Amino acid sequence: MSEVSKKTLSSLVEARYRDGQLSQRPLPDYLPPTLETILSHKSFRSFLPTALPTGTLEALVAAAQSGSTSSMMQTWDVIAIQDSSHKSAVAKLAGDQEFIREAPLFLVFCANLNRLANISQKCNQPAEALSSMDLFLMACIDASIAGQSAAIAAESLGLGICYVGAVRNNAQKMCELLKLPPNTFGLFGMAVGFGIEAAYSELKPRLPMAEICHSETWSEDDQEAHVESYDQSLGSFYFEQMRLDRKCWSAFMAANVASKQQDGRENVKKVLENQGFKLQ
Repeated sequence: MSEVSKKTLSSLVEARYRDGQLSQRPLPDYLPPTLETILSHKSFRSFLPTALPTGTLEALVAAAQSGSTSSMMQTWDVIAIQDSSHKSAVAKLAGDQEFIREAPLFLVFCANLNRLANISQKCNQPAEALSSMDLFLMACIDASIAGQSAAIAAESLGLGICYVGAVRNNAQKMCELLKLPPNTFGLFGMAVGFGIEAAYSELKPRLPMAEICHSETWSEDDQEAHVESYDQSLGSFYFEQMRLDRKCWSAFMAANVASKQQDGRENVKKVLENQGFKLQ
């Protein structure tokens, strides 16, 4: 029995929050394998040079397509990148992150309204709704559900993953490199492979559940206390990881959003327009 399989639901939840709050509420004794996989998630930024087992890609895509989709529109696609030179070119545009090159598989999940445009043309329909903001949001949501379904599937197979938002850093060049047609856009990437455990590999804590989960209506009454508590728990985590250069979470996040310059992502709206999205 592996170390992970010896975990309890309570211990995994406590490791995810590190605030002791959920210990006041009883949790089920049984830990289903799927829930264990989800609660044990961690991102890998280093991968072994080991090929994926045959059929892995197909299994991940099947899992992704098994996720919910709004109105059965299925407004997303995924580009699977396995060729080393192509993967390196993608990595260069996506923050030049080496783990993208290391991973045997890199997936780019895309919003896709092009298929509906083509179908509408074939059916002699005007497709006026394709210019709506809601349909673009629908495509983003569908792609996100698909991505998370694929991530859980990969982790259930013993693989490691890392989401990559940096595919939007050079969005126009990425569209050109991936030969994306009109009404499509690369939303996020995902590196998949056999992850190398870091020297310190504990679960990274999240914001307190009480900050995220609202009862009946929205409330920010205790937000300041929740954030202060999280600054402490995440600070303790980084101290244990010997990452003493990290600012507290709130200061780090405030610095992240202080400038309109976002590593090129400030140009995303313009690229979306270039790709034909009207967002009305």
